[in-house]
Amino acid sequence: MEFELSKEQKEIQKAVREFVKGEFKKDVIEDLLANHQYPEKIWKKAADLGFIGIHFPEEYSGQGMGVMENILVAEELARGDSTVGCCLLIADFASEIILHNGSEAQKAKWLPKVAEGECLSCGAFTEPNRGSDITSVETTAVKDGDEWVINGAKIFITNAGPLAGFYCVLCQTDPEAKPSYRGLSLILVEADRAGISTQDVGHKMGITLSYTAEVTFKDVRVPLENMIGQENKGFYQLLEFFDESRILVAAQALGTAQGAYDRALAYVKQREQFGKKIAQFQVTQHKLADMATKLELARLVTYKAAWNFDQGRIDPKLTSMAKMYAARTAVEVADEAIQLLGGYGYMQEYEVERFYRDAKITELYEGTKEIQKNTIASAVLGRLK
Repeated sequence: MEFELSKEQKEIQKAVREFVKGEFKKDVIEDLLANHQYPEKIWKKAADLGFIGIHFPEEYSGQGMGVMENILVAEELARGDSTVGCCLLIADFASEIILHNGSEAQKAKWLPKVAEGECLSCGAFTEPNRGSDITSVETTAVKDGDEWVINGAKIFITNAGPLAGFYCVLCQTDPEAKPSYRGLSLILVEADRAGISTQDVGHKMGITLSYTAEVTFKDVRVPLENMIGQENKGFYQLLEFFDESRILVAAQALGTAQGAYDRALAYVKQREQFGKKIAQFQVTQHKLADMATKLELARLVTYKAAWNFDQGRIDPKLTSMAKMYAARTAVEVADEAIQLLGGYGYMQEYEVERFYRDAKITELYEGTKEIQKNTIASAVLGRLK
């Protein structure tokens, strides 16, 4: 059993760290935060360097890497800055649905645009009245000649806004299906189609620079060939996508936790109290030991989930474990980082309070921690009579 990253993986890790060091300037980020502005220039530079869609095949402007390499990039971006890093690591969100299920025409048109930083991709799944329940949706797609006519609304849609290129929309295409999820399909809807409107959800607790919006579809018409994969198989396609996206969120959480830990560790090494460095107090050392242990465990399960996926194995239990544990680690480590900085930890200047706010989303999106526990328990218990 090999626990070492390959030489190529280490080089990728190093390249992202150098990019972060050169581009994630504190004054630039503070200005972006003050103006609530998407880090568009940094995103495009990340795309130019091949960090967006690194797991896409080369013919679609990717580097032909796997999930493991993609989450290494994500971890380092979130570690460098949890807010800006989040924007970059989710820039290609839901594009994997096209990668794994789309037609050759869909892949050729859209994946290069995402990888090259021409547009953001979006997954339009969650609905205002449904929340975590994706087994049934109110958004409908009805055939009319050679087109689908789509009506409905989606909420908390990541990347929805002025830079969005397309939406992978979960629709009910067979209203007679029993159970209803057997009549769900995923349809590619270009963001500039007539009848689409977006409304920003408002101020968020964390990841404040990423676009998050409500998207409404009113008599939106798209060609029948915009169907992604097989009709009425959208639910199953989405479950497979979540197995991959949960690993990405685990990596985001891991990077966020590591970033908070890095800042706390640097602080306690230089801060003096009662005549000696804070790091010399045993209580501080014990906190650091607990934080480091949680980070190591989170990294192990996240890397294992990524490696396992790259071997062609779909294991919902493992990916749910990775997301659940890494997300909890992010929240707990960031919380402890604030505690180590004391009053300074509460101040925006020292950044850890923002890492703490950004950490919480990893326990919410791509399935709440309770949903992950359901998945894990289901796998552990098997079918119950």
